[in-house]
Amino acid sequence: MTTSFTKMLSGRNTAMLLASLGAGTMATAYLMTDSNTVSAEQRRKLYPPSADFPDLRKHNNCMAHALTPAIYAKLRDKVTPNNWTLDQCIQTGVDNPGHPFIKTVGMVAGDEESYEVFADIFDPVIKDRHNGYDPRTMKHPTDLDASKITNGVFDEKYVLSSRVRTGRSIRGLSLPPCCSRSERREVERVAVQALAGLKGDLAGRYYSLGDMTEKEQQQLIDDHFLFDKPVSPLLTCAFMARDWPDGRGIWHNNEKTFLIWINEEDHTRVISMEKGGNMKRVFERFCRGLQQVEKLIKERGWEFMWNEHLGYILTCPSNLGTGLRAGVHVKLPNLSRDNRFGKILENLRLQKRGTGGVDTAATGDTFDISNNDRLGKSEVELVQLVIDGVNYLIECEKKLERGQDIKVPAPIGKHF
Repeated sequence: MTTSFTKMLSGRNTAMLLASLGAGTMATAYLMTDSNTVSAEQRRKLYPPSADFPDLRKHNNCMAHALTPAIYAKLRDKVTPNNWTLDQCIQTGVDNPGHPFIKTVGMVAGDEESYEVFADIFDPVIKDRHNGYDPRTMKHPTDLDASKITNGVFDEKYVLSSRVRTGRSIRGLSLPPCCSRSERREVERVAVQALAGLKGDLAGRYYSLGDMTEKEQQQLIDDHFLFDKPVSPLLTCAFMARDWPDGRGIWHNNEKTFLIWINEEDHTRVISMEKGGNMKRVFERFCRGLQQVEKLIKERGWEFMWNEHLGYILTCPSNLGTGLRAGVHVKLPNLSRDNRFGKILENLRLQKRGTGGVDTAATGDTFDISNNDRLGKSEVELVQLVIDGVNYLIECEKKLERGQDIKVPAPIGKHF
């Protein structure tokens, strides 16, 4: 039944009604019509790129060092097929000028296409972060043959635990900074269905964060099994904390030595870990599990993002290539107080983090030591680099215990 109010809103009566409500309301109604909606792209074009260029004078990250007004002007109005923009790529680096432990990258990708659409800024950032690797001309190697590893068992007086992780992104779905709720849930669905096919010592189950109690979550975090809540500004400013904890969870085998994080910084993080110093065994499980996961994903009609120049595609440019971080928790009470510690790590291409990872301090003279590089070297090369480097650190610690001097090793050269 047609009401008098419906009739009043029809035809020219609508214009009469709006006119009776005043000019301000008329202007608002005019702007709200579909044909006159101003898009974000149109708003950007109202101002020249120079008016939007961020103030980076006090910043110390790779993006801030590489971004020039000319590059910004060239890229500002470009968008990827998922409508991801340059400003969204760099926002986390604009909002976070520096970092207490490591030089951060300062930008993220919203999708696989970001690395091509915004190559003028990503390429120099990648070159800076990855020790001179040129993504235009160089090709990335892959090697998951754990039998090639030597001297992979550490002295457990010093090494408390060993861990190898990587990330993988599912092609065709936006990366976490850009993804919609539906895409995030699709990542979860695809991953969980594939992981259900793991057998033997890799068999396990999935735990959704949404179904966990706060106490259960915190216990997994304290035990270093689960990623922390997204409180780091590096994550929140990159739009990765949206809808938390929707679509997030952890899968692990029954022994909790093989884990997959779902929808944290990347679609998936694949982790092999155990207490003690047997890095060779950790890496063997990592390679075997990762190959099984990729096989199961492909059997369901999906594949991981990869290309021959960048290797495996992940959210942060720091993780391109292998995406691999091989790390140990190692006690170095004497070496950590030596003013040469930082230079030794630098020359060995190793990175130091606090006991709880990035954004934390060392407790009990225990540090998280891992490879600094991800791109341009294979998985086997990087794990062997960590093994050799950590063994050198342990030898230095033993010498200092005996009152002997130590030497800063020569810098490790580029392998590409």
